[in-house]
Amino acid sequence: MKITITLRPALLALALLVPLGAAAQETDSETGLVKAEGWQVVKANCTVCHSAKLVTQNSGSRNHWQTLIRWMQETQGLWQFRPEMEATILDYLAEHYGPKAGARRAPLPPDQLPPNPYKQPTSSG
Repeated sequence: MKITITLRPALLALALLVPLGAAAQETDSETGLVKAEGWQVVKANCTVCHSAKLVTQNSGSRNHWQTLIRWMQETQGLWQFRPEMEATILDYLAEHYGPKAGARRAPLPPDQLPPNPYKQPTSSG
């Protein structure tokens, strides 16, 4: 009984030292996608045209992923998803490939960028 009482503070301290989500997540050996709710829908729809590495090496908010989907639909021939399927894909991507804190600085606003040396002057006609 004394051992149990003595171990509680040590276990609590250990639990506080381990970051939330540090537990190993099972991944699909073929794609590297995190095996969680929605992963098979993502695999079935996203790896038809490109490698899963485009997903696993990137991150972004739900809005970012939705913007990428819209771009692929408008310019790359990606089909329209049923609303519930798109929600599943976005939920999965935002949860498992969401923004990474401190991974990269935010882009500079356009007014802070250097002049583009390749930009052609517009001709007035």
